[in-house]
Amino acid sequence: LRRLLEALPFDDLDEATDGLLVYGENYQALRLLLERYRDQVKCVYIDPPYNTGSDEFIYKDRYQHSSWLSLIRERLQIVRQFLSEKEGYIFVSIDDNEYANLKTAFDLVFGPYNFVATVIWQKVFAPKNTAKYFSEDHDYILVYARNKAHWQPYLLPRSGEAEARYNNPDNDPRGPWTSSDLTARNYYSEGQYEVASPGGKTFRPAIGTYWRVSKDKFKELDQDNRIWWGEDGNNMPRLKRFLSEVKPGVVPQTLWKHEDVGNTQEAKKELLAVVTFKRTEDVLNTLKPTRLIRRILQITTTSQLSTWITDFFAGSGTTGHAVINLNREDGGRRKFILVEMGEYFDTVLLPRIAKVMYTP
Repeated sequence: LRRLLEALPFDDLDEATDGLLVYGENYQALRLLLERYRDQVKCVYIDPPYNTGSDEFIYKDRYQHSSWLSLIRERLQIVRQFLSEKEGYIFVSIDDNEYANLKTAFDLVFGPYNFVATVIWQKVFAPKNTAKYFSEDHDYILVYARNKAHWQPYLLPRSGEAEARYNNPDNDPRGPWTSSDLTARNYYSEGQYEVASPGGKTFRPAIGTYWRVSKDKFKELDQDNRIWWGEDGNNMPRLKRFLSEVKPGVVPQTLWKHEDVGNTQEAKKELLAVVTFKRTEDVLNTLKPTRLIRRILQITTTSQLSTWITDFFAGSGTTGHAVINLNREDGGRRKFILVEMGEYFDTVLLPRIAKVMYTP
C-alpha cells in the first residue's frame, strides 16, 4: 500500500481527495491506517452488528456475547488512537441486546469518566403490531470522548420554528425578543411582593409561586425595558429575552425524534434513490438515514475546519453520503474514511458514494 501511495501523482493525497474507501476486514484496515491517521480523526461513527441472533441479515449477526464483546473491544482499542486527544469523540449505534456489554467495553477502553451521553433515536414512526412483547421504536447511540475534559459539543442550529418565536412588537432597539414567565414554584424569600403596571394594575404571584427576582432587581429590569406588560400595559409582567443575547444555537439533547433526524424507512428510500437493486430485499436491514449522521456531524464538526470522520462498519456508506451532503450545504471541508468488507462494497457502497459525489 505504501508503494502504491508513493506512486500516485499527488504531493498531498489527503488534500487531493475528499475521502478514503477501504475494502477489507476492519481490524486489519485500522491497524494499517493507524500510522498515518493517529490523533488525526475528530469524529468516529460506527453501526456494528447488534448481535440480535437473527439470520435475516446479509452480514453475521449471531455471536456469543463474549465473542461480540471481544470483537468490539479490540477495535475500540485501535480506533481510540485515531481520535484527536483534545477533540476526538465516538458515536456508536446499538440496541438493547448488547448495550450493557458495549458500555462495559467503552468503560474499559476509554474510561468511565469519558462517557458523554446515551442518545435515544426514534427509529420508527409507527408501532409494530406484530411485536411479541413491545414494539421496539428506538435505538441507542452511545457517545464517548477521548478526553471529555477538553470537549465541548457545537450548538445545533435553531429551527425556523424557534426563530419565529422572536419578534419585536415594541420596536426595541435591541432587536427581536420573546418573553418568559417571571414566576416559579420554587420558594424564594424575596419573591413575594406586589408590582404595578404602567396602566396602574397591580400584580402578585399566584398562591404557591414566587417572583424569580427580588423587588430591586425587578425595578432594574423594568427601567431597562426588559419587562413586558402586554400591548395595553396591563398584563401580568413577563421577562423579555433578546435573540441577540441568547446562545447562537441549541444545546444537543439526548432524545432524537424521527421527524428531526429521520427513520429507517427514510434511510431505505435514500439508498434506493441512488443505487439500483435486482431485489429490494438486498437493501441492508439496519440502514441509518443521512439526517441522523448529519446531526452527529453538526455536534462534532464545523465547516471552517478540515476534519476527518471515520466509519469502520461502513455498510451502505451512509456516513460518507452525509459528509458529502453537509459539505455541499455549508461549504465545509470534512473528509471521510470508510471501511467495509462485505460483498456489497462494490455493489452498494462504492456506487452510492460515486453517485452522490458527482450528482448535485
